[in-house]
Amino acid sequence: MRVGFGFDAHRLELGRKFVLGGVHVESDRGAAGHSDADVLAHAVCDAILGAAAIGDLGGRFPASDPRWKDADSMALLAQCVADVQRAGYSVQNVDATIVLELPRLAPLVDRMRENLARSLGISAGQVSVKAKSSEGLGYTGDGTGVAASAVALIETL
Repeated sequence: MRVGFGFDAHRLELGRKFVLGGVHVESDRGAAGHSDADVLAHAVCDAILGAAAIGDLGGRFPASDPRWKDADSMALLAQCVADVQRAGYSVQNVDATIVLELPRLAPLVDRMRENLARSLGISAGQVSVKAKSSEGLGYTGDGTGVAASAVALIETL
C-alpha cells in the first residue's frame, strides 16, 4: 500500500464558472485557471499520482498546452487513474477537504463524492469530501481564493 498527498489552490474571479468535484457551484465567482480550475479534482489527481510516484497534474496537463484550455478536470482525473493503473496500482480510497468561506458546500458534498468515485473507478463509500471554512482568515477566508487537499491510498494490483 502507498499513500499520496495532493494540494491545489486557485484565485477566485467574478464571472467565472465555479466547479468543485465536477459539480457546478452557484456563485458570482469561480476559480481562475487554464482548465475548469476544479481544485478538488486537482488535489485528488496529485494525491493519486504522488502515491504512485509518477509525477503531478501540471506535468501531465501543462497550462502552456492549449489542448487543456477549459478542460474538464473529472476527465483529467480519469486519465490520471488510468496512468496509476498502468503503473501497477489501484485506488483504494480518497479523503479530501475543500477550504472556502462562501458559498456553503455541504448540500453539494454527496454529489462531489459520487463524481469523484465515478472518475476514480471506486464506490462513493471509498471517497470522503469535507468542506471547511477558514473563519475569515487568509485568501480562503476573505473570498479571494479556494483551496483543497487530498490524501489517497493505493495498492499494488
